Amino acid sequence: MAFLRLSSPHTRGPNKTSRVMLWVILCTLPGLLMQTVFFGWGNLINTALCVAIAIATEAAILKLRQRPVAFFIKDNTAAVTGLLLGLALPPLAPWWVCAVAVVVAIILAKQLYGGLGSNPFNPAMVGYALVLISFPVAMTTTWSSPTGYGSATPGFIETLQIIFGNAPVIDGYTMATPLDVYKHDIGAALSSEVLQHPAFGDFVARGWEWVNLAFLAGGIVLVVRRIISWHIPVSMLAALSVMSLAFGWDPDRYTPLSVHLLSGATMLGAFFIATDPVSAATSHKGKLVYGAGIGVLLYIIRAWGNYPDAVAFAVLLMNFAVPFIDYYTQPRTYGHKRSRRIKTSDS
Repeated sequence: MAFLRLSSPHTRGPNKTSRVMLWVILCTLPGLLMQTVFFGWGNLINTALCVAIAIATEAAILKLRQRPVAFFIKDNTAAVTGLLLGLALPPLAPWWVCAVAVVVAIILAKQLYGGLGSNPFNPAMVGYALVLISFPVAMTTTWSSPTGYGSATPGFIETLQIIFGNAPVIDGYTMATPLDVYKHDIGAALSSEVLQHPAFGDFVARGWEWVNLAFLAGGIVLVVRRIISWHIPVSMLAALSVMSLAFGWDPDRYTPLSVHLLSGATMLGAFFIATDPVSAATSHKGKLVYGAGIGVLLYIIRAWGNYPDAVAFAVLLMNFAVPFIDYYTQPRTYGHKRSRRIKTSDS
């Protein structure tokens, strides 16, 4: 007896995980280049170190879990986690800070939950937040002074010696970030006086504006190629802007919008961190809510919290809310006029 074989039409998309992660890596390179140009070799060295540790740690844990090492390493997700940490950590951070952040990100925030696709929190931000809370001195006193501020940027060999502990971090090499300077100085001075600090330069924030614009350019490439959607970065930046205009319109009291947008990890967070496909919201409406929540929390923590740059904490707090957001923003089921939600009762 012959059976009629019918099947739905299936298509194969070109966006494999390894290819998506490779595009993410490529689109961060302009930002990494600007970091190297304006703040020296630190982020480049830290990035190479973090990526190497991330791949080695993931391989070791996969071996212990008796999983195919080569198969999972080739998806490039461990490399992206290390890359994001290398970009986010201070340029002159000691090597052991990088190592702790990466090991925590890979083991506790990713593999402990079952590996790729199972982690509820952004692994890189878990590692970053842990070292920021645990080692505040190492994380706040190792930001490089920007190029052009005297001759303070150390060379390649000297940067290696600082990172690996064979040379002290000289005060002339370091400087507080623009967000930190504005947050702590505005209470005792006018905006015009605070902006005279060398951290701000002639534009918005010396070096930082070009770093953020480079990450913005890389993020736009990801959106154009549909590696990520526009919903999270646009809603995050829009919410941050609205909060800044609504509550921080007076530059003599709060950090102005231009400094919020073009300093710190704003653009890196909007396009490369908040858009993590595993820990972020899934529907378009949910992504808008998720991104807006990050923008609101980012401003609240920056303006009234203890941390001048709060991308990691804002993202992690919204990761907590993702199941709730996904439940109430389910898209309409095909063939139904309204979205159908899962019933929680037995009736």
